[in-house]
Amino acid sequence: MPDGGFGPRRDGPGRQPPATNVLGGVLLPCSVAPLTGFFRDGCCNTGPEDLGLHVVCVEVTAEFLAFSKMRGNDLSTPVPAYGFAGLRPGDRWCLCAARWEEARQAGRAPRVLLEATHVAALEVCALDDLRAHAVGD
Repeated sequence: MPDGGFGPRRDGPGRQPPATNVLGGVLLPCSVAPLTGFFRDGCCNTGPEDLGLHVVCVEVTAEFLAFSKMRGNDLSTPVPAYGFAGLRPGDRWCLCAARWEEARQAGRAPRVLLEATHVAALEVCALDDLRAHAVGD
């Protein structure tokens, strides 16, 4: 059965187990409106083909969107050809771990949803830094 372009299924017999978040629990969805994730499955799942490591679930801010645009990644301008409406402050998005770390070092990191951030983020980001930017703290 085809996967609809959303990557490997992670449930059912003979399937991969659910992904793990940075807290050691099951990875929760990040956003379906806008639909995010490398596999566009609403989660910050990753795999070998995800060279950018899109694993940090964030709530974007105007300050972060301006920073990202300045760094060459315009996330706020719609790109209809890709079905991308552009992000607005408050939207949740699976961000590249390296971009989040860059923004953190520049003092512009958006807030993080730890339960929806893939454990692979710890390859680039320190858990203490992610916790310091956690939503709700």
